[in-house]
Amino acid sequence: MASREPSRPNVVMIMADDLGPWALGCAGNSEIRTPTIDRMASEGTRFTEFYCASPVCSPARATLLTGQMPSVHGVHDYLDARHVGAEGQDFLGGQRLYTDDLADAGYRLGLVGKWHLGANDRPRPGFVRWLAHGGGGGPYYGAPLYDQSGPVDEPGYVTDVLSDAACDFLEDESRTEDPFYLSLHYTAPHSPWKNNHPAEYTDLYRDCAFDSLPQEELHPWVPIVDGAPIGGEPDTRAALEGYFAAVTAMDAGIGRVLSRLAQLGLDEHTVVIFTSDNGFSCGQHGIWGKGNATFPQNMYDESVKVPFIMRQPGRIPAGEVSDALVSAYDVAATLRELCGIAQPQEDGPGRSFVPTLMGHPEQDRRERVVVFDEYGPVRMIRTRSHKYVHRYPHGPHELYDLIADPGERSNMIGSPGAGALSEGLHDQLNAWFQEHTRVDLDGRALPVSGAGQVDTVGPGRSPFPLATAFNTVPRY
Repeated sequence: MASREPSRPNVVMIMADDLGPWALGCAGNSEIRTPTIDRMASEGTRFTEFYCASPVCSPARATLLTGQMPSVHGVHDYLDARHVGAEGQDFLGGQRLYTDDLADAGYRLGLVGKWHLGANDRPRPGFVRWLAHGGGGGPYYGAPLYDQSGPVDEPGYVTDVLSDAACDFLEDESRTEDPFYLSLHYTAPHSPWKNNHPAEYTDLYRDCAFDSLPQEELHPWVPIVDGAPIGGEPDTRAALEGYFAAVTAMDAGIGRVLSRLAQLGLDEHTVVIFTSDNGFSCGQHGIWGKGNATFPQNMYDESVKVPFIMRQPGRIPAGEVSDALVSAYDVAATLRELCGIAQPQEDGPGRSFVPTLMGHPEQDRRERVVVFDEYGPVRMIRTRSHKYVHRYPHGPHELYDLIADPGERSNMIGSPGAGALSEGLHDQLNAWFQEHTRVDLDGRALPVSGAGQVDTVGPGRSPFPLATAFNTVPRY
């Protein structure tokens, strides 16, 4: 019945799409309904300062899988082409993923949902189940899905389709003796929102005041498309209802998956992770969207912070809330340690945070008090007290005192006394990326505008659309 060995737990990685760190009841939002995820947090450990490595989906997902930054794995923007078929291109081809380590260790792998790293219709090595979205997202009914045999005709609500497929995978794997790993990657709560979600969920928010999301004055960097911010929809009220409904529908699906684990007697033998690829703003700072909701691309906390919860009854402490600074590039190393797999000799910047997860932060040997982020020519360093954002080659740059100004409202660049602090953080940022960057894939030299990536980076290729194509939608 799957793995029951403490040193070889089963793993379920649940990933949302564009879920803001604020959009959970357990994170303090009293308006959104997320009872399953809230229960996960009460039964496990929730990290409040967890950061994606790039505030847009494809590079963020690539970093989770490789443990490397975009300037090493080469995915610098959301992928806007080469998804499936003869033209489909594996943007992580030849690179080592943590799923390869799991497969080599005897794990049986499954993917259900969004891959969005190219060649989405072709199962990666070690996967015995593959049900992938054909692109980056789209309407919630009749989503383009592909399994090992080709296109899947499925007209249903995709959140339910993916939840049901995940339950079926667990049922099948419970009959084997090997440990399993499941990536359950929802497209929720990514747009579209209006008229895309079942009434049983949208009706929950018909009378919601949405006091948790006051709509601020439009940020000056936000482009307008068809009368709405590029990352939003013209009907803001319907978008808010749809976003919240998408989250609650996903929460219900996760509830079915966790119930199936319990029914199969696998609760205590399975690490369950809940997170998102990147964050999202629904009006905060006058922005709808994530890092590519503005030009220049933004690094506000709403874009770069994501929810992160880990649960395994009897092993991972229950009801704990950690404010440790942790990044997506740490996940691969953490999963290897949890599953008893040796770390590779040539690893990336990530370090396992298992000691912190297990309630022993004093044993955490990462010796790191900062996290880093990048989006093409935009890079960020975040310490316990400050955030510095550098835009190559000329700016604008930003510096925020996160203790006095947690909402990032007052840019300190140019303020008296801020020069030495910003210069020191800039030097630290440069030194870190110099250590963890491939020269031929360095995002500082690439014309990444937030309009997508259509090819791998290399000589003779034009992987990024011209800036004039910036206003294309949707922006996955």
